[in-house]
Amino acid sequence: MSEIRQTPLHDWHVRHDGRMVDFAGWRMPVQYSGLMDEHVAVRECAGLFDVSHMGEIRLSGSDALATVQRLTVNDASAIEDGQAQYTAMVNDAGGIIDDLLVYRVNADEYLLVVNAGTTEKDHAWITSHAQGDVTVVNESSDWAQVALQGPVAERVLGRLVKEDLSAIGYYRFVISEYGGLPAIISRTGYTGEDGFEVYLAPAHAADLAEAILKAGETDGVVPAGLGCRDTLRLEAGMMLYGNDMDESRSPIEAKLGWIVKPDKGDFIGRDALVRQKADGTDEKIVAFKAVGRGIPRHGYPLLDGAGNRVGEVASGTFAPTLKEGIGVGYVTSALATPDNEIFIEMRGRSIEARTVKLPFYRRQR
Repeated sequence: MSEIRQTPLHDWHVRHDGRMVDFAGWRMPVQYSGLMDEHVAVRECAGLFDVSHMGEIRLSGSDALATVQRLTVNDASAIEDGQAQYTAMVNDAGGIIDDLLVYRVNADEYLLVVNAGTTEKDHAWITSHAQGDVTVVNESSDWAQVALQGPVAERVLGRLVKEDLSAIGYYRFVISEYGGLPAIISRTGYTGEDGFEVYLAPAHAADLAEAILKAGETDGVVPAGLGCRDTLRLEAGMMLYGNDMDESRSPIEAKLGWIVKPDKGDFIGRDALVRQKADGTDEKIVAFKAVGRGIPRHGYPLLDGAGNRVGEVASGTFAPTLKEGIGVGYVTSALATPDNEIFIEMRGRSIEARTVKLPFYRRQR
């Protein structure tokens, strides 16, 4: 059994009464004051998350862009210096190896931010497919990452950094410093709210986290754990690798076809994805809301009106903002459109649900 790792903020979590659990090989806080309170705080004020378990892999050299293009499905040539892009790496059959963010530092340097549980796998995949003048370095141990998410995030973080945060657009970033060492401030997140993710040296992560809490004390900023991170991202229609997609599913099945850019040229999995776009797939992911009382959970069977199993729940929860049960799951493609009736089998009983269009929640801008 592999050793459970700790982030640079582990002791900080304990001091702030974080309830620690094992997640993707890491010891992480699932909640502090409570999932519901933290969820509401992010929607109405802001929550502070530790996401230092995420992986960071840097590609540099004159062939860095060509390597990113070959490895990912989106068109990285379309992004500018200081811009980030959501994308995925797939295998030859189109199965999703990981979903990730590509940060363009400059024409010859890219930082790939990957999921915690797939970092080593991703690094090996990238290294094995790197060609030409490109250096691949796993920098995950060099970075901590904290995320401040919510309506007051810009105001609170702005009290602590010299940058004009209002000038950083969505999916844009700036190279900064904290504690005299390099840092990255990125207007990205995984909650559906406005906010920032700050990458910085591990030695200074706890100082920044404490400073953010103090700076935001009168604005309602609270530490937030993995529990509300999951309910927030699902309300916002954001997929979770390992639950909602993996190597057995393609971006087309996961309704991420919008990130697949075949016209950019050849890339790993391109032929398979082009065929799926043209011919369709047997199953696709669909979102749904429970009509009857009950909370959808991962693995629950999904049924049609005749009681036939047509899929299963990938992610499901009670949505604190909407105050109803929501979920996503893979079903036969004929049912994977809004306003269809399906049923969720929960502990021997069937609960009615209606398929809907994502996201479940969209913030007011």
